[in-house]
Amino acid sequence: MTSTTATHFQATHPDERGATATRQIGALIRRNLTHIKRQPEMLTDVTIQPVMFVLLFAFVFGGSIQIPGVDYKQWLLPGIMAQTMAFSSFVVAIGLNTDLGKGIVDRFRALPIGRGSVVVARSVSSLIHSSIGIVVMSVTGLFVGWRINDGLARGVLGYALLVLFGFMTIWIGILAGSSLRSVEAVQGVMFTTIFPLTFLSNAFARPEGMPDWLQFLAEWNPISALVQALRELWGNEGLPLPPDAALPLQYPVIATLLWSIGLSAILAPLAIRAYVRRTTD
Repeated sequence: MTSTTATHFQATHPDERGATATRQIGALIRRNLTHIKRQPEMLTDVTIQPVMFVLLFAFVFGGSIQIPGVDYKQWLLPGIMAQTMAFSSFVVAIGLNTDLGKGIVDRFRALPIGRGSVVVARSVSSLIHSSIGIVVMSVTGLFVGWRINDGLARGVLGYALLVLFGFMTIWIGILAGSSLRSVEAVQGVMFTTIFPLTFLSNAFARPEGMPDWLQFLAEWNPISALVQALRELWGNEGLPLPPDAALPLQYPVIATLLWSIGLSAILAPLAIRAYVRRTTD
């Protein structure tokens, strides 16, 4: 982060004695979570939607996507969990864009509060929101036959990778929410990019059955690395990888770490710059 950007992210009000940055962020997180409490329908994307995907692919489409030697229900759950975490970018993008569009962020700027507190609080709230979906998915998976087969430590590592990947997608949401001028535009752009990206991966089907050019894109898709890492850590991979599989699939845990950290390093400055530009217009 450059010194100029860091200066922008310092509090813009001369009197900040009333609250530390931690208290500011905590208050804003409570505000965001209170919205969910008062509007439970906001949880449909991490409760009803993931469960619907599990039931559809496990019991409706699963019969047509049989993979010899693979328990499709076990194989499927890591893919849907990765998809759910990728969708966390929707939450932060729409929430931030709504606050910007309604002038709520402008009101915050009139208070003794750091400008960066709004973004940090929105990011943490989004991770909490998406984590609820992961818990729901895990419980649903247990009912349809999914299990973590390789021990507690590797299971926890898999969940940690999910959260790290979700942190990276949050920067996508902040960038979109700050750059686009309406909620409708945010929904359109995010849906036409993130949604196809989750299907152009190994989340629901093995890349080996795709045309060569699609297989290349699927194997180098960051979501594919995350899904493969979860399958290996949780013992859900089924068939071994083909010997000519792309490097991210051969070393999925390392690849997921590199994708998450590398993309965050690229997207974070762009997102912060877009947010600062939007809030200084």
